[in-house]
Amino acid sequence: MSLAEKLDKIRVQQPTNQEQTGVILRAVEDTLREQQSSFTPTAYFAALLALLSQSSSSSNGAVNKDLATSVTYLLDLVTPYTPTPLLRSKFPHILTHLAPVLTHPEAESRLLRSSLGCLESLLVAQDAAAWALPPTQIGPRRAVAGLLDLAKDQRPKVRKRAQDCISTVLKSPPPSPSLDHPAADMCAEASLRRLDEVMSASGKNKKHRGHAQDQHDPNTMHALKLVKLVAAASGGWPSKKIEHLCEILLRISKSSNEYLTMTAFEIFEVMFEGMADEVSSAKLPRLMEVISELRPSQNDAQLLPPWIAVLSRAYDVSAQVDAEETFQRLPEAFNLVSGFLTSASHNIRVSASECLISFMTNCVPGSVIIEPSIYDEKVFEKLTSASTNLLSVRYQSAWMEVFRVLGAMFDSFKWRSDPLLSDVVKTVGELRSNDSFSGKKEADEVLGKAIGAMGPESVLQLLPLNLAQSRPGNPGRAWLLPILRNFVGNTHLAHFRSEFVPLSETIFQRTLESGGAEKTMELKIFETLVQQIWALLPGYCDLPLDLTQAFDQTFAEMISNILYKQVDLRADICRALQNLVDSNNAILALEGTEDDLILQNRVSKAAALTNISHLAGFAGNLLAVLFNVYSQTLPQYRGFILRCINAYLSITLDQELMSTFTKVTTMLEASLQESGLQTQAEKQKQKKTEDKMPPMSHTYMDLIITISIYLPRESFATLFNMASLIIVRDDDPQLQKKAYKLIPRLAESELGKAALQERNIELQSLLLSSAEKASAPAKRDRLTAISQVVEYLPSSDLHFIPSILSEVVISAKEVNDKARTAAFDLLVLMGKKMQQGGTVVNSKVAHMPDDAPDVPASLEEYFTMVSAGLAGSTPHMIKFLPEALLADLVSTLDLFLTSNNREIVRSVLGFLKVCVISLPISLMQPRLQSLIPNLMIWSHEHKAHFKAKVKHILERMIRRFGVEVVEKWCPEEDRKLIANVRKTRERRKRKKDAGEADGDDNNDDEEKQRQHAQPQQQQAARQKGRFESEFDQVAYGSDDSNESGASSDSDDDEDDEEAFVAGIMKRSKRAGKAGNQIFITEDDDEPLDLLDKRSLGNISSTRPLKPRTSSSTATDRARKSKSKAKTDADGKLLFGGDGEDGEDSMMIDFEGRGNRPTNGAGADADGIGGIDAYVDAVSGKDAVQRGQRGRLKYSNRRDKRGGSGDRDMDVDVDDNNGKADEAGAVVGAAQRRGGGQPVNGHRPRGGGIEIARGGRGGRGRGERRRGGGGGGGGGIAETKNQRKGLGVGKTPGGSGGSSGGRIMKSPRGKTGRRRF
Repeated sequence: MSLAEKLDKIRVQQPTNQEQTGVILRAVEDTLREQQSSFTPTAYFAALLALLSQSSSSSNGAVNKDLATSVTYLLDLVTPYTPTPLLRSKFPHILTHLAPVLTHPEAESRLLRSSLGCLESLLVAQDAAAWALPPTQIGPRRAVAGLLDLAKDQRPKVRKRAQDCISTVLKSPPPSPSLDHPAADMCAEASLRRLDEVMSASGKNKKHRGHAQDQHDPNTMHALKLVKLVAAASGGWPSKKIEHLCEILLRISKSSNEYLTMTAFEIFEVMFEGMADEVSSAKLPRLMEVISELRPSQNDAQLLPPWIAVLSRAYDVSAQVDAEETFQRLPEAFNLVSGFLTSASHNIRVSASECLISFMTNCVPGSVIIEPSIYDEKVFEKLTSASTNLLSVRYQSAWMEVFRVLGAMFDSFKWRSDPLLSDVVKTVGELRSNDSFSGKKEADEVLGKAIGAMGPESVLQLLPLNLAQSRPGNPGRAWLLPILRNFVGNTHLAHFRSEFVPLSETIFQRTLESGGAEKTMELKIFETLVQQIWALLPGYCDLPLDLTQAFDQTFAEMISNILYKQVDLRADICRALQNLVDSNNAILALEGTEDDLILQNRVSKAAALTNISHLAGFAGNLLAVLFNVYSQTLPQYRGFILRCINAYLSITLDQELMSTFTKVTTMLEASLQESGLQTQAEKQKQKKTEDKMPPMSHTYMDLIITISIYLPRESFATLFNMASLIIVRDDDPQLQKKAYKLIPRLAESELGKAALQERNIELQSLLLSSAEKASAPAKRDRLTAISQVVEYLPSSDLHFIPSILSEVVISAKEVNDKARTAAFDLLVLMGKKMQQGGTVVNSKVAHMPDDAPDVPASLEEYFTMVSAGLAGSTPHMIKFLPEALLADLVSTLDLFLTSNNREIVRSVLGFLKVCVISLPISLMQPRLQSLIPNLMIWSHEHKAHFKAKVKHILERMIRRFGVEVVEKWCPEEDRKLIANVRKTRERRKRKKDAGEADGDDNNDDEEKQRQHAQPQQQQAARQKGRFESEFDQVAYGSDDSNESGASSDSDDDEDDEEAFVAGIMKRSKRAGKAGNQIFITEDDDEPLDLLDKRSLGNISSTRPLKPRTSSSTATDRARKSKSKAKTDADGKLLFGGDGEDGEDSMMIDFEGRGNRPTNGAGADADGIGGIDAYVDAVSGKDAVQRGQRGRLKYSNRRDKRGGSGDRDMDVDVDDNNGKADEAGAVVGAAQRRGGGQPVNGHRPRGGGIEIARGGRGGRGRGERRRGGGGGGGGGIAETKNQRKGLGVGKTPGGSGGSSGGRIMKSPRGKTGRRRF
């Protein structure tokens, strides 16, 4: 931005705080006009400088702060554009006028910041002669001293502005031979002195506080920030001040305050970054010397780790500046740091190991690896001797760290590790072979990196496998095979042929000698070893150094035989063959013309090209083998074979490629003719198994798809003809699917793209003609093929888009997720294609008349096409689009709301709700006149929740447009629904206000707040769970659907299905809160038999409603009364007590009995409730037993509460009914436990409780017509004619007789069911 633009901004935009500035600017410009001076930076500067002198009084030092603030603000803008000679010549005069402002004790932050800006421009303009003036004279150094004072100001903005000013000045040194700025020493000294002061003060404060914990001292942080700024601006740090700075920083770095430690290391980092520059690199040796001299004590666990980290960074920067020189000094630094590995502190050992790893990674240049000099070889020898020494007993406690250092050394030395580090490999291998060694994982890592650097041949010479002939002196090292598999690479393939192929044959021969005998553990080990050996081949084939010599015809034939015979080894061999091609292609793909042998692993681009040419000679025969193996492999195991085929197709010569393509095409045609003899129905009847091979036509089609992108241009005609024949065949969906894949496959190559553009018209016709025969499995691939055709569609053939549009829209509703995604992507692609422009020839569209006019292609026309699709006859196609399109389709809502198709209207209602919520009011409100009447038509439709959806939309309209607008356009007969919505909203608001008021009253009670929030959270969770996405929630949900449905006014007869369901849900929630109640439903003719499997139908979790009949009278209703009964601690009912009703009292209904007494010898007179009646009847001490010959035996023992003596009665199951009746009379004697008292002149009946979980009924007695003693364990009271009690099983003891009832099946006895 120029000066004129900055001043115009002040003239035009005058904020409140710049009104004075604008006035002064206009006054200056008026003065310049009067003097007929041009508005140059010099004129502005002179005028403003004169005003600045008027703002301060030289007699008493008073400053007009308002005037000074505005003038310095304008000076800050003008000074950078003022000529440099003027600023140099007027520097003392300008500084004299600025000094009162800068030194004023009550100067505001804004005034100081503007003054600092002026001073910054002045200091940058000064030359070396001005900087040479001493601080006692008025010159730049005195100004810098003032800046340093302001750099420690307590006001953050002032402090930051002063620091930025110092940084700018130091980064702009005047021309001179010195590396540093003339003020760098002064700034460094001042910042260090400030840091010393605050550190001393902090130390005194800690002693005074009596503890050594570092506190948050802002002064220390500000001082460090200033030091960091000076270091960054002065190219590291002035050389004369480096030693003192390093000493202070190392002292700070051992602080427990993380921020101080981090800032100290940041300062070191800034210094090193500044010295990495060629100009400032001369300071680096002095810095490294100072760091070395400041070496802490051997066991200083606090200071030693940060010192080691700084030393590591110093050597890293030194290697960037002068790699060769740093490498020569590396042994000395290595020995210095490795001595710390003997420390007892784990932190020191870890820091030392990290430093050594950094040395190996950063300080070993590539030049000494490729072409080492004599001096470099001596350095290697020194480093090797030091690394071997690390494996001595002295460093045993640090062996885990040593192993990491050795691994980094192998990575850095690469192939120079052989033979330098041979002793290291041998020592680590011996340690690894010891079973008691605990660092096997770390040792394996070292040996793996040794294999990658030295090569497997050198490592195996030092540590032989000894698998074929293992002797006590030569132990087997099978554990090396997995390590070799993971790390071998860029080595000699001939070593695999000479070492591992014979070893594999020897071990495999041992497995063959066993014949067909059962596999022993030894045989399984041999098979595993064979697989592990061949798993090494992919690594040996990863950029081998001797490919042209080792990969010959003999080796290729052996690989082919193994592919045919050894199925388990196919994956490793295919991966190895693929690596041969891919690794050499990766070298050829590197950018640049010069070879980097370190990066390329000793294989130049010329050698890689030779390797590819050598492999191309074997490609034809290998492809034939791979094709045969592919056809013999199950589909789920073909992936690696296909990838290998693809790799060799990329290097095959065109002549061989055409020959291969012709053979595969011929075999495909033959297989298609053979498969045509079999009908589709017969294919479907075939049993599909997991191991079934696919038809050969599928296999050949896979191969053709793979070959297609490598074919020359002249073969594309045959390719397209074959695809056109297969695509129209609907008898084999999988084959059709593969044919569609051919078009996207061709788009992966440049020749294929050109062919798709040339044959675009043919492909359009093919895709349009095959639309009816497209099978469901091929839908996704067909859409992908259409996408490729649309992408290369010329602007003159855009009629293809409306021709295919309906199919794409229908595909958006496919069940297959990938097909839906492809359809959506294709819709977007067609829209972009239409947006690019062109002409749509409507006469060429199939469903358009011949005289249809052409239209220009545009996005609007595309939406018109889609809208026209809405008038189609396919409901699935029509109902999708309203949910997908946006505001451009709002005009069609009136049309679709009048449709008779509910599926269409359901989608339109959802889209209408989104429109009401999201679209602008100006767009929607004019359409309400027609939308609301059409919408109210569906408010009378209860199916598919149409009424509820219409109600929700109306509620949204009322919220947004107001109830008056909605009522205005609503028909008169439907305004009752509007009133219902309005009253529901008002009621909901009142409830919400009441709830908030209650929450304010109880806002101190946290428990009540939690209970109040739980239902809301549960409701929100339920509402969220109802919808799969936020769009569905907006389209089909309502914020207050439950409340609106359950809170309808009593005077409104309008109700919808959702309100009814919500009311039921609310009532069920209230019932659930009251407890899980269970009710038993009885009929009037017969009591419920709990032993009957059908009894579950009479048990309900809701209270059954008893229907009122016309015969019900007031007397009958009066006979029903309610009385309260108590329960004891076990939950059993207590009758006859006169105590007060407690919390456990419950209401029991006695129907048809009036005020029945509960005291006396009733069913519960003994204090035992009726809850366990069924249990006692089955397993109680008075329960029926089965005696000899299956006779039923009843016990008449009396308990301690009285009764006659003991006597038993046997009942034979085979007796007639008369005997059973006699037995019932005997058993029904009075005064028995549980025996009922006469009620209304009748014989006692079994005491029990109706509906509730029955008590223990009496054995009872009485007339036959009353069912005898039909008490029974279920506690069912009040029976009528032929009412039968519950029978009991064969269990000793218990109460409740079975006379007059049915003898049921006992849980542990035989079935003895008989009706008496």
